Amino acid sequence: MQPCKAILFDLDGTLLDTAADLGFALNLMRLARSLPALSDELTRPLASHGSHGLLSLGFADTYPSADEATQLSYKEEFLAFYAEHVCVNTNWFEGMQETIEALHAKGIATGIVTNKPSRFTMPIVAEFPLLADMQAIVSGDTLPIAKPDPAPILLAAEQLQVAPEHCWYVGDAERDIMAGRAAGMKTFLAEWGYIGQNDRPSAWGADVHLSKPEHILNHLP
Repeated sequence: MQPCKAILFDLDGTLLDTAADLGFALNLMRLARSLPALSDELTRPLASHGSHGLLSLGFADTYPSADEATQLSYKEEFLAFYAEHVCVNTNWFEGMQETIEALHAKGIATGIVTNKPSRFTMPIVAEFPLLADMQAIVSGDTLPIAKPDPAPILLAAEQLQVAPEHCWYVGDAERDIMAGRAAGMKTFLAEWGYIGQNDRPSAWGADVHLSKPEHILNHLP
């Protein structure tokens, strides 16, 4: 097995718990239409599915069947609400900050590859100095394509000047595992992330399933 020199992470549902702020933005839209707020229990599993997944939940009777222009209008409204509350209740997952610090102490480089647009990624990352100092931060609009295409992950490896075969990728969604595998990296599934009841993570093909962030340290020499 190739030695690990760098570990790349997804953002939402892997490094940071952003579900509360995403759910709040969705509920602001619902309240504007006199609809009751949805519980965190309902919105949380979809936090890694982006605006499309959340809007499909929040407006199941109208959004999925709407035309492209209407869906775009919904999405813009959702993102406007989210922009106002982008990092209110967002925080580290338990054990993640200490894990990143331990990786750096071992000389392992780290980076972020997310499908979140940069206008949200960068303000969030700025609130967490350990993340802001990372030498590779690739957002969903850094390139014309996003995960599950491997290009963003390969770009992050290039930014860190580490060959893909010496990189690991950690994420909580199927597209993360698909992208990591396509990039030729060892893949780790973050089981603490936003995995819904209808998801089948055992079928995604991750090399390793992690129940806690710090468990990744057990796979290093």
